Amino acid sequence: MKNALHLRVRGRVQGVGYRASMCDEAQRLGVSGWVRNRHDGSVEAVAWGPPDAVARLVVWAGHGPRWASVDAVDTRPARDDEAAPDTTHGFATRPTA
Repeated sequence: MKNALHLRVRGRVQGVGYRASMCDEAQRLGVSGWVRNRHDGSVEAVAWGPPDAVARLVVWAGHGPRWASVDAVDTRPARDDEAAPDTTHGFATRPTA
């Protein structure tokens, strides 16, 4: 069974290696998806994989890498157009939106 979540991470999460670190952590956990900066200063991600692995990535997102300062992580189920597990494998960085 796979789980797909949309995450919005707020705080000091840009310019601190958050996206690259999330890619590394997701790959370590076996989670697929993508991450990108948002113009409002937040980071957005969609993650899918085994429910326990996705849950561990959400926990990691709550603190992020060493230089980050996370204020909040909002999650919701990912929409079908955000997560297409049959066409995307691995965890990628997308352009800022």
